[in-house]
Amino acid sequence: MTINIKAEKRIKLGKLKAMRTEGFLPAVYYGHKKESTPIKVNKIDFLKAWKNAGESTVIKLITPEGDLEALIHDVDLDPLTSEPRHADFYIFEKGHKIEIEIPLEFVGVSPAVKDLGGSLIKILRELKVEAAPSNLPKYIEVDISSIIEIDGQILAKDLILPEKVELAENPEEVVVTVAPPKEEETEEAPVADLSQIEVEKKGKKEEEKGSGSETPTESPK
Repeated sequence: MTINIKAEKRIKLGKLKAMRTEGFLPAVYYGHKKESTPIKVNKIDFLKAWKNAGESTVIKLITPEGDLEALIHDVDLDPLTSEPRHADFYIFEKGHKIEIEIPLEFVGVSPAVKDLGGSLIKILRELKVEAAPSNLPKYIEVDISSIIEIDGQILAKDLILPEKVELAENPEEVVVTVAPPKEEETEEAPVADLSQIEVEKKGKKEEEKGSGSETPTESPK
């Protein structure tokens, strides 16, 4: 399924707040034999495309100059709302492979975690691969059920990649591992100082005895 996004050139730069208020997202496209060109896209259309395609699925930018095949290369998010504020589209050269990082999706249950109490540690969240844009997967699965022992690992070279997708990551890079279970530290109960307690009790009794011998006097009228 091809995902289309209609793009309009931004003639007047600036006034981004007004543009966003009108429902547009400021963006730019660049790439092979393409100068950096400021554009604006419908924000709702972009959010739908970003959700369905991510950053590794080909998107068709429909512009007044013609259709362009691109990837969502970068998205700037508002630090408070996490809403997109700006997007970059990378125009690639047809018939050529590109190098890109694909998100990893961890599936399965590790016996080293379930049965031995180990802690799963994900070292990589994305994997660098090389492929033609049309062959890029949305994500790559990592089956952690193969980790059956503490300190077991899955390396980049162990992952099963889709057809026509080549590994561009260091093959020996650790993707995920299982660390030994954390030892629970038991705090020792503080030992009571009996001599100090006796001194405090004795002092209290003498204080009570002394206060009991005194009687309030009434001032003469």
